[in-house]
Amino acid sequence: MVSLDSLDFFLFRVSTDFSSPLAIFVQAQGCLICLILALGWACASFVRNREINRIKKSMRNGNNFAFLCHDINELEHSNQIDLPRVTVIMPLKGFGEHNLHNWKTQLTSLYGGPLEFLLVVESVEDPAYHAVSKLIADLEGSVDARIIVAGLSTTCSQKIHNQLVGVEAMHKESKYVLFLDDDVRLHPGSIGALVSEMQKNPDIFIQTGYPLDLPSGSLGSYCIYEYHMPCSMGFATGGQTFFLWGGCMMMHSEDFRKDNCGVVSGLRDGGYSDDMTLAAIAGAHKKLISSPAVAVFPHPLASDLNFGRYWNYLRKQTFVLESYVTRVNQIMNRALFAVHCYLSWGFVAPYCMAVIHVAAALRFKARGNSIEELSYSSIGLKMVWLLVACTFVTLFSMWNLTRIEVLLCNILSPEAPPLSLTSYNWCKVFIAMLVDNCLYPVSAIRSHFSQSINWSGIIYYLKDGKISKIERLPKRQDVAPVFTDLGGKHLYGRKGMPTRGSFLNSLSKCLFQWRQPKRSE
Repeated sequence: MVSLDSLDFFLFRVSTDFSSPLAIFVQAQGCLICLILALGWACASFVRNREINRIKKSMRNGNNFAFLCHDINELEHSNQIDLPRVTVIMPLKGFGEHNLHNWKTQLTSLYGGPLEFLLVVESVEDPAYHAVSKLIADLEGSVDARIIVAGLSTTCSQKIHNQLVGVEAMHKESKYVLFLDDDVRLHPGSIGALVSEMQKNPDIFIQTGYPLDLPSGSLGSYCIYEYHMPCSMGFATGGQTFFLWGGCMMMHSEDFRKDNCGVVSGLRDGGYSDDMTLAAIAGAHKKLISSPAVAVFPHPLASDLNFGRYWNYLRKQTFVLESYVTRVNQIMNRALFAVHCYLSWGFVAPYCMAVIHVAAALRFKARGNSIEELSYSSIGLKMVWLLVACTFVTLFSMWNLTRIEVLLCNILSPEAPPLSLTSYNWCKVFIAMLVDNCLYPVSAIRSHFSQSINWSGIIYYLKDGKISKIERLPKRQDVAPVFTDLGGKHLYGRKGMPTRGSFLNSLSKCLFQWRQPKRSE
C-alpha cells in the first residue's frame, strides 16, 4: 500500500472524486463545447472563404474591381446614377488613437450614389467634435458631411439619442440609413455591398456586419477578441441571421419616418442598447436581419487596453441582457443569460479538473510511485488527453477563421496596409478563453442584481427592462472615467479648444490621400 502525506492524500482524494461518473460527464461536456466551437468556426470559415474564392474568380475573369461589386458593369455611369441615396449616421464620443483612421475609411467610401454623412456628438466640448471638424475641413468639397450637436439624452442612452437626432436631420430623399460606430473601419465597397443586398431583397429589415478584432498585445485585448469570436459564427452566414451588431446597421429610412414596427418609439422610450432593441423588434414582427459575407470589418483595439477596461466592457455587454422590449424578449434574454453562464463555467471546469489530475500524476511520479499503484480509475487522465486534443482542434479552428477573415479584409481593402496574423499570441488567446469564460457569469450576475451601469461617465438605471433614470457624473478625472473601454479615447476636452490640434493637423494631412481611388495607368 502506498504511503501518502497530507498533500498526496489531498491530490489522491480529489483525483479520485474527479474520476467519478459526474466528473467524467463534466469533462466530456467540456470536450463537447470545444468541438461545437470548432464546428461553428469551421462553418463560418467556409462562408467567408467562399466569398474570397468568388472575388478571386471574378478577378481572373477580368473584373479588377471585384472587391467593389460582383459585376463590373455595375460601375457604368448609367447604373451609378440610379443608385439610391444613403444617409450615414455616426454617433461619436471621445477621440482616440484609431478614430481618425476609422473616420477616414467611412468618409471616403467609393459608393457611387448620393451619400451624406451626419456625425452626431453630445456637445462641442466632446473632443470628437474638434477632431472630426478638422477632418471634414480637410475633405471639404469631396464629401457631403456635417456635424450635429444632439444635446443630452433624457429618455434613452446617449448613443441612441444621437442616432435619433441624426435620423431627424437626414435628407428627405434618403432611401437607406446606415448607422456606424466610430470604431468601424470600412472597406471602400462596404456601403455599396450593403445597398446591393438591400435592393436585391426588399424584405430585409436590417443589414448588419461584424468586427474582426486586432488585439494590441495586452491580456485585456485578447479577452475582447475571444469574447467576440463565438459571436462571429452568427454573423458569418452570408445571409439571414438572428444576430445584430450595433456598429453597422443599414435600414430603410421610411421605417424611421413612419415609426414602422415602433423602431423610433422602441429606441426613444427607455432604450439602452440599439442593437438589442432593434433585434427584439425584428423578432417580434418576424422581420429579416441579414449579414452579407463581405461585412467583416477590421477593429484595432487600443494599444493600452488594460484589464480594467476589459472588465468595464464585459459589464456593459452583460448588462444589455437586463434590457428588453417585450415579455418574450425578456424570457429570451433570461434564457441566454442562463445558457451563457452555464456554458462559460462548463468550459472552465474541465480545465480545473485537468490541472488536478496532472498535478496528482506528477506528484506521485516524483515520489517514485507508479500511477497503477493507486486505486482510482485512469479514465480521468484519459479525459485530460482528450480535452487537450479538443482544445488544439478548437484553437486551430479559431486560427483558421481569423486567417480567412484577415485575408478577406485584405482583399476588400487592397489600398490599405495589409493585416497579418503574426501579431496574434495563441497562448494568450487560450488564457483569455479561460479568463473571459470564468468572469462572464460573475459579470452577468452582478449586472442582474445591480440594474445600473456606468457608461463613459453616465449612469443608467433600468426598471422593467427600460432606462428609468439617467445620472451624469461630474466631468472630472478623479470622479468620472476619462477613457472609453476599447478605443482608449479621451472623453473630455476644453470648450472651444481643439484637442491635440497639432497632432490631428499633421496626421490628417498624411492620411488625406490614403483612401482615395487609385488612378489607372
